[in-house]
Amino acid sequence: MGEIVAVDLFCGVGGLTHGLKRSGINVVAGFDNDVSCKYAYEENNDATFISKDIHDVTGEEIKGLYPKGSIRVLAGCAPCQTFSQHTVKIKNQENDPRWDLLLQFLRLVRESNPDIVSMENVPQIRNFKVFEKFVEGLKEEGYFVTHKVVYCPRYGIAQTRKRLLLLASKKGPIDFIPETNTPENYPSIRGIIKHLPKIKAGESDENDPLHRSWKLSPLNMKRIKSSKPGGSWEDWNKNLLLECHKKKGGASYKAVYGRLSWDKPASTMTTQFYSYGTGRFGHPVQDRAISLREGAIIQTFPEDYKFFKEGEKVLFTHIGRHIGNAVPVRLGEVIGESIKRSVSMN
Repeated sequence: MGEIVAVDLFCGVGGLTHGLKRSGINVVAGFDNDVSCKYAYEENNDATFISKDIHDVTGEEIKGLYPKGSIRVLAGCAPCQTFSQHTVKIKNQENDPRWDLLLQFLRLVRESNPDIVSMENVPQIRNFKVFEKFVEGLKEEGYFVTHKVVYCPRYGIAQTRKRLLLLASKKGPIDFIPETNTPENYPSIRGIIKHLPKIKAGESDENDPLHRSWKLSPLNMKRIKSSKPGGSWEDWNKNLLLECHKKKGGASYKAVYGRLSWDKPASTMTTQFYSYGTGRFGHPVQDRAISLREGAIIQTFPEDYKFFKEGEKVLFTHIGRHIGNAVPVRLGEVIGESIKRSVSMN
């Protein structure tokens, strides 16, 4: 059996790549049009970062990256904002330039003819014709296709994220490894971040510049002090409420300005997880939003993963976007383990 070798499309800072590598798959390169991801991707993954728009990538270019005789995997997570719950009601979505990224992925599958394809995205993508076209296109090319919605805690990830995973193989039927956790032993926030040093809002740990928390205004400090783990702004005094909370439509956003619970998984990490006001991102017991380090750990990045060069200024918007956009490393590992099991059985 040849070596399993992967190329990662839309690679970002390498969450999927790192997980595939942990599973024993050799990832040789990642493509992304965001050059700011290059340092973290290459520093942590011993793989080449190729800064290129997906529309300009060719199948011949991808084919040239695989060693001769290898089992070739083409993996990727097309940017998913177009299909997310937050944008699903926006009119004229199909004019969004990100709409055809999945079809570009399919074009590259057709042009490069990999043995195995892996795709990860938001569950809502199943409601769109573009996903149907993607699946049908794979089948037309001779792939066995399977996909399912994964609830991350079931694979040992302390985050209530749901993701659609797809695997396709020309070598025979392919499926996912069994889930590893049940509600009785879902990983908790306490289990993964409690060991970190205490810090205050607006401060950072002197030994870890990534363990840094966003400043809070005096009003938001009052709000977080009034917030209970797992509770909502309904726990606050009326003088702390925002105007939107007093309106009928605001009542549905209970998690905004919320605290995480020690003994439960975290909320889904977004690109603004460091901001107390954008979701349930308050620390369970400390009066601050979770730090960049805590967000990275919740995304299952190892603590030695380097997101910036030594001495470089840590920018919340920059690093937060990189971490929030990433495929959780453990999810990449699950995908890799599933591919390896399938290859060994066919």
